[in-house]
Amino acid sequence: MTVLERWHEVVRHKDPDLLDDLLAEHCVFHSPIVHTPQEGKALTKLYLAAAMQVLGEGFHYVREVSDDHQAVLEFVGENDGITINGVDIFSWNEDGKIDSFKVMVRPLKAVNLLHAQMQAMLEQLSAVAHQ
Repeated sequence: MTVLERWHEVVRHKDPDLLDDLLAEHCVFHSPIVHTPQEGKALTKLYLAAAMQVLGEGFHYVREVSDDHQAVLEFVGENDGITINGVDIFSWNEDGKIDSFKVMVRPLKAVNLLHAQMQAMLEQLSAVAHQ
């Protein structure tokens, strides 16, 4: 199974545990909300798990551009009546592990909504992880 096929399985099942075999140990996550890169597999998994919970109804990809080691996937979804549009930009290494993941979101109303919801979800998931 290709990296893209594995990623689509993660999204389809909304199962962050499937990321364990997909993310590189030194993966870097670039959030549309946080200005500093989030470094490491654990933080990347945490952010992606939170995103899976808050991106809302009808989340699906509408466009995909990829080559041997990188992909850009445009998505749409809806949350609290706000249409969310964005892109996932990621690359993977020779071992088939995602080593960089960037999310960009529009419009501003969606960014503001996701900021509040992501913050709450990250706090909740962090608390569960530390129990």
